[in-house]
Amino acid sequence: MIIVDTALAKRSAEGNPVRVALVGGGYMARCIALQIVSAVRGMRLVAIANRTVEKAERAYRDAGVTDIVRVDSAAALEQAISQNRHAVIDDALEMCRAGQIDAVIECTGHVEHGTRVSFEAIRHGKHVILLSAEIDASVGPILKTYADRAGVIFSYTDGDEPGVGMNLYRFLDSMGYQPVLMGQLKGFLDRYRNPETQRELATRLGQNPSVLACFADGSKLALEAAIMGNATGFVPQVRGMRGYPCAHVNDMLKELTPDHFKGAGMVEYALGAAPHTGAFVICMNDHPEKRKLMQYLKMGEGPLYMFYTPYHLPPWQIPHSVARAVLFNDPTITPRGAPVCDTVSYAKRDLKAGERLDGMGGFTCYGLVERYEVCRREATLPIAVSLDCRLKRDIAKDQPIGYADVELPADRLVDKLRVEQDERFTVN
Repeated sequence: MIIVDTALAKRSAEGNPVRVALVGGGYMARCIALQIVSAVRGMRLVAIANRTVEKAERAYRDAGVTDIVRVDSAAALEQAISQNRHAVIDDALEMCRAGQIDAVIECTGHVEHGTRVSFEAIRHGKHVILLSAEIDASVGPILKTYADRAGVIFSYTDGDEPGVGMNLYRFLDSMGYQPVLMGQLKGFLDRYRNPETQRELATRLGQNPSVLACFADGSKLALEAAIMGNATGFVPQVRGMRGYPCAHVNDMLKELTPDHFKGAGMVEYALGAAPHTGAFVICMNDHPEKRKLMQYLKMGEGPLYMFYTPYHLPPWQIPHSVARAVLFNDPTITPRGAPVCDTVSYAKRDLKAGERLDGMGGFTCYGLVERYEVCRREATLPIAVSLDCRLKRDIAKDQPIGYADVELPADRLVDKLRVEQDERFTVN
């Protein structure tokens, strides 16, 4: 990734910055705006779109920008960009249609809106960088197909665990070590957390309690595992993954042998393990001389080796993903073809017919990762897609929810793309 800073410095010296547009006005969007404006040479945040335009303006102001102009069309946005002004707009789709934008960062976390934004940006020749795991885990493979046709990059971000893990994967693969497991460090897991249980913490941190709840209940973990799996071909050992409670992530090697990896590689997580944040990859190499050297270098006896990154900084690292896409046509992490992982919605409590599901981090359901072919065979409802679905029948606590159990909201693009994704890819 070090080459990125040199390439951006060159763009800065030439007065030709990478032009980025941001969709979202929440906490993470404000952090991303702050980073690009205050720290990234050779990149310019030309526009922010949010349905509540005042939040877009706040994101700029918090980053120290005062020259802000409201626009209401692609043409007006293009004019603002040409004048080197910072534009805000309430219509993200209109922003995607404007010229003079190299890449769009989507970080709303809303699966339907984010899917429409991503699709429209791709159609208009813009690279798409996601901080919305909901989109990639649900319709990433089919959006990647559209991006390939349009000649643009569709990528999840560096800084979040899937991107951090993929950096390690590529590093190890380039050294001739075979990655066999990719995962992340999970400090705490309680499937029944909800916005009310997380409200005090959210107030203290200035964050959305539903977002914190989807971290705590494992739904975000499921999405990120699916993203990792679809980029590598790795799958969970069991529905929801096993999870390895351990004092340090290195302790996972005590539980695994090469025999565990005779089939497909795995997505997994370490629970409560130091260093408590970041992502890891287990790789394998049984060459006798290399094993001697690895032991000398204090990497263990092998043939399995643990590599981990003890941090993940999404808003600080996402500009790297933008630069890689725009300057090098290099996705940080993207689906490699047919999906191999998906997520399944489970009831957090006894649910009654007629109830509306409130999706990620809500009061009604949590998500588990599963093999795609199993999800397709059982017609299970993905956790991100569950938002605003209405139940046709009662569902008991801790039971899976299927498409047959719900009435989908009308005319959602995400549902149409899911159908197209199933039709396009043959899954064994």
